[in-house]
This record gives sequence, structure tokens and C-alpha cells, in this order.
Amino acid sequence: MVLAVDAAPNPWFDPSYVSGNWSSILPLLGEHVRLTVGAVLLGTLLAFPLALLARRSRWLAGPVLGFSTLIYTIPSLAMFAFVAPVTGLTATTVLIGLVLYSLVILVRNFLAGLQSVPADVREAALGMGYGKARTLWQVEVPLALPSIMAGLRVATVSTVALVTVGVIVGHGGLGQLITGGFAANFYRAEIVTGALGCVLLALLADLLLAGVGRALTPWSRGARS
Repeated sequence: MVLAVDAAPNPWFDPSYVSGNWSSILPLLGEHVRLTVGAVLLGTLLAFPLALLARRSRWLAGPVLGFSTLIYTIPSLAMFAFVAPVTGLTATTVLIGLVLYSLVILVRNFLAGLQSVPADVREAALGMGYGKARTLWQVEVPLALPSIMAGLRVATVSTVALVTVGVIVGHGGLGQLITGGFAANFYRAEIVTGALGCVLLALLADLLLAGVGRALTPWSRGARS
């Protein structure tokens, strides 16, 4: 890989860098995607029960939301310092941090969506013979989907950005290109490739989730029109 020196051309973007180093970029992109998808999925599995717990008991809502917010205030370096002694300098360390950081967004949006379901709708479902589980999955969750999908979109975009912090433990996806560019005597093409890749990945993920949200809530499109 060519180092950027003052006497040599050092453009901010060089397509030849991407084509010439694609075999190195692709594994980093794959790691970035895996960490993002894994963190959002695991975060969702944790956040939904917490949102249900907070919705069911008002006095638990404050502690649940406060706990998720408290976790988010922990700097990433400190978070990795807490986790690394157990998991080592592995992708698992980064994944755990990303999952914990996603909770503050997911729990709040899931809870807001569930709380937005009118009480008379739930009562009507129960009056029609729906059990609590059936009411939740067939009535409440569909009505809460706009807020749920909004939370997933924000959490996903935020996670795409946070993955780059994983360079601290050697698993930062496209963030490895950014730090690698700075280490290679400020190699601009490498830096911009990593940064632009993160932006494009976040935009693509957001558009994909927006499309999924529209597909799952066709009634909302009719209401807006």
C-alpha cells in the first residue's frame, strides 16, 4: 500500500485505491455490517421486554429508562475497559458495547409506541376474546410499529457510526481504514474511503428499514395521502 508523502499526489478520493485494495476493504465492510446487524438484533431482543416491563408498571418506567440512559453516558473507551478483561480484544467486546448503547434509543421508542396504543383498543380486543399475548402481537405491536421502526432506524444509523470506535480493540470495521489512513502519513484516499463507506452504509440501512416500515404499515400510507 502506497504511503502518502508530501512529495507525492495525495488526493482526497482516488478510485484506484478502492479498486486496488478491494480485497482488504471487503472484509472490513463485512465486519462492519455483521457488528451493526448483530447489535441491533440483540438490542431489540433486550429492549422489547424492558419496554413491556416499563409499560406494565409505571414505577419501573423511570428506573428502566434511567438505566439505559446511564449506560449510554459511559465513554466507549471505559466500556471496552470494563468488558475486555472478560471477552478479550475481540469483536465480542465491541458487540457488547454496541448492544448496550443501542438500548437507550430502542427502549424509549418501543415504550413510546406501546404507550401510544389507545386503552379502548386493548379493551376491545380483550372483549372480543383475545388473550393478552394475542392482543400484544396482533393489536398493540402493529399499532406501535411506526414508533418501533423509527427507533430501529435511529439505532441502526447510530450503531453504524459507533462501530468505528471498535478500532480501539482492533475490530472497527471501516473505521480501520480511517485510522489506517492517519497512521499512513495522512493517506487521504484511505481516510475518505472509510468515512464515505460508513456514510453510505448508514444511508442504505436507513432506506432499507424505511422501506420495511412502509411495507409493514400500509394503513399509515393511506392516512397520509
